[in-house]
Amino acid sequence: MSTHTASLLQFNEQRYAPPSLLFQWHVTERCNLRCAHCYQDNYARDELSFAELLNILAQFKALLAALSQRRGKRIRAHITVTGGEPFARRDFIDLLEVFAAHRALFSFAILTNGVFIDAALAQRLSKLAPSFVQVSIEGTAATHDSIRGEGNFAQTVAAIKRLRRARIRTLISFTAHRKNFREFREVAKLGRRLRVDRVWADRLIPWGSGAKLRQLVMTPAETKAFFEIMEQAQTEAKRAWFNRTEIAMHRALQFLVGGGRPYHCTAGDTLLTVQPNGDLYPCRRMPIRVGNLLERPMLELYDNSALLRQLRSPLQVSEGCQDCFYAKLCRGGLKCLAYAVKCSPFKADPGCWLLNND
Repeated sequence: MSTHTASLLQFNEQRYAPPSLLFQWHVTERCNLRCAHCYQDNYARDELSFAELLNILAQFKALLAALSQRRGKRIRAHITVTGGEPFARRDFIDLLEVFAAHRALFSFAILTNGVFIDAALAQRLSKLAPSFVQVSIEGTAATHDSIRGEGNFAQTVAAIKRLRRARIRTLISFTAHRKNFREFREVAKLGRRLRVDRVWADRLIPWGSGAKLRQLVMTPAETKAFFEIMEQAQTEAKRAWFNRTEIAMHRALQFLVGGGRPYHCTAGDTLLTVQPNGDLYPCRRMPIRVGNLLERPMLELYDNSALLRQLRSPLQVSEGCQDCFYAKLCRGGLKCLAYAVKCSPFKADPGCWLLNND
């Protein structure tokens, strides 16, 4: 038995309680960009008032308190707030100030395309001290602009520089598909030059505007090749002198190449998502409506939704994974991709090269 296998067996024998409650909050569908792979298919639906946002925040706090009481200890919580483009809301900074005032209860971060981030806004964000601000780079300048719009690469790089000058922890995300996955090393090198804190990647999910890109979903062989490229970039970063940038491999199936603790999807368990109209999803990339927070409280939906209970069950093994050594560790890989491609989050990750996904 290899050391790697032995360590995984040891891991399998232990129980790990979820360390956090993660809440991804989409406060608007408005956006100044029209990215080709966007999960949205509409940019103009009604959004909640500021008072309704505060109502949802109160529901999140109630869920956090209930879960902490059940576990007999205070659990860490985090809100990632995004859109659309969250800075399209005029009251967005007001909401961030409310988050900052609740720092003892939860941390918060921002996902943005970066276009609105000028030097003054970066300084204002610095005072609010988010855990991080994340922007996206989709490959080389030409590839990125083909996805996000002409000139956006330069705007995004400029935003990163402003965030770094303001000493804000900054992340770059990369969405991989068949046409751009080989460019990840270039994105990683850019992240190192810009001295961002982390570069990470996940795979294209064909929803919303991105539904027309279904043919760009990577095959199992391409998925493995992509992770090998990521691992090469990670090794280069670790060997580089004075490097401060982490090349992270903590997403579905990436442990098969990058090593480390196996990742499993936490949607519906320690991850919940709310849409601009108050609809609750397990995850933005798994757009299954659980209910609406203006109609039923978050705690009630969390406790009583059959879908959420099934998603968080440690006994749930995805169809096609039953005979896999990693079945109880990775629990089927990228559930949102399985839902998009196979119409069920309880089927095996379509990108897994260990299984027959025909």
